[in-house]
Amino acid sequence: MNLDISLYFTAPEIGLTISGLLLLLVAAFGGDKTARMVTILSVSALFGAVAYTTNLLVNPAFELGGEAWAGIYRMDAFGSFAKILIYIAAIGCLIVTPRFFEENGGYRPEYAIVVLFSAVGMALMVSAVNLMTLYMGLELMSLSSYVLASFSRSDNRSAEAGLKYFVLGALASGILLYGMSLVYGFTGSTSYLGIRLALQDGLSMGATFGIVFMLAGFAFKIAAVPFHMWTPDVYEGAPTPVTAFFSTAPKVAAVAILTRISLDTFGENVIVWQQIVIFAALASIVVGALGAIGQTNIKRLLAYSSINNVGFILIGLAAATPAGASAVLVYLTIYVAMSLGAFVAVMMLKDAQGSQIENIASMAGMVREKPLLAWCIFFLMLSLAGIPPLFGFYGKFVVFQAAVQADMIILAAIGIAASVIGAFYYLKVCKIIMFDEPAGEVGGESSMANWTILLICSLVISPLGWILTSPLIALANRAANFLFFVI
Repeated sequence: MNLDISLYFTAPEIGLTISGLLLLLVAAFGGDKTARMVTILSVSALFGAVAYTTNLLVNPAFELGGEAWAGIYRMDAFGSFAKILIYIAAIGCLIVTPRFFEENGGYRPEYAIVVLFSAVGMALMVSAVNLMTLYMGLELMSLSSYVLASFSRSDNRSAEAGLKYFVLGALASGILLYGMSLVYGFTGSTSYLGIRLALQDGLSMGATFGIVFMLAGFAFKIAAVPFHMWTPDVYEGAPTPVTAFFSTAPKVAAVAILTRISLDTFGENVIVWQQIVIFAALASIVVGALGAIGQTNIKRLLAYSSINNVGFILIGLAAATPAGASAVLVYLTIYVAMSLGAFVAVMMLKDAQGSQIENIASMAGMVREKPLLAWCIFFLMLSLAGIPPLFGFYGKFVVFQAAVQADMIILAAIGIAASVIGAFYYLKVCKIIMFDEPAGEVGGESSMANWTILLICSLVISPLGWILTSPLIALANRAANFLFFVI
């Protein structure tokens, strides 16, 4: 493969890597006082990556995509679309970071740099067409995530979250790597194309076990049942900007690579992995909904909400059709806005002394104290519940539509019924903040950066979002067609 083309296709990842290394030198020589400047420069680098990747996505000259670095990396519409979502989520999380760490202590320039390197790992994951490239990207993302989870060194909850995430993440990576080794051993190839060709004539028992182990490893990364146990503890213990990051960018990357692996590499063996995905989808919807009902901490509630939403996303994957893949990308787009907005709103829940409020009971009647914040949370909760005319309804609609079109009517019916359970705890939060007697605890002021991100997310999930994001939805539909559907 031509070196110039390889460099051109991977320019966003190369640019972010160089930016991260240079900013690391700035942090080393400048110390903690450079934290805000490093964050601003990191956001600028990510904006540049978004602009460059968008050009690759919409430029007719690259409509068919292309391979780089001797076939271990592929630039196509699917990967480019996922990377844009990843970069945008990282930008949103970095913008709201400075005020949080300045108020709670521990604001250091390394934070933004670690986020940059994590974004590079995720970008490599979604564009990988070789198991080795996939694993390198996955580990770069994971190692960065372990550092982020325990970033608040003075907070015991953060240290606990980092340790739990590291131990369970290492286990999941080992399971995934073992699955990859089995697939390689029984197919003789690490490239997606080579594996697909080797499995055309059927699966051996060893290759089947390899697929199962790989799916188990990915299930941990997306927090799907039964590998969800780390999510509530890590989401609660990690600093809230980190939790916002975990619930958006890595989720997009893991779901995107799972979709590519399932529909591209194992596209001719749908019957093997489809039943696993259906089980994980239904179990995640039910466990996420039931687990959230008794929660009193808003971050733990949103953790179970994340598990619940992963279940709906997997319904689109289970359909194993172009419409299903498109539904996955559409749902991810909407979910990034909903999840990022929800966690930014949580960051803005502060008492008069500026301390964070995470207890749901403390939010009682806050519409009388902070009406704009309360209304934003109200609409975000309704959108997460999938109540029309908010945009969250459209995400659920497209995945159920894809399931029905794939003759999975029972799966869609069970998913719709289970979504009613999930609506309960969202409506419970809405009732507490809108109709209960004021608790008088929410009174702190928030920065303009927080308000900007929150209002943008609220606008996206509003009925107006259907119009504003229509070009993005069209790109999602086109991007899904670049996967290989040999079914």
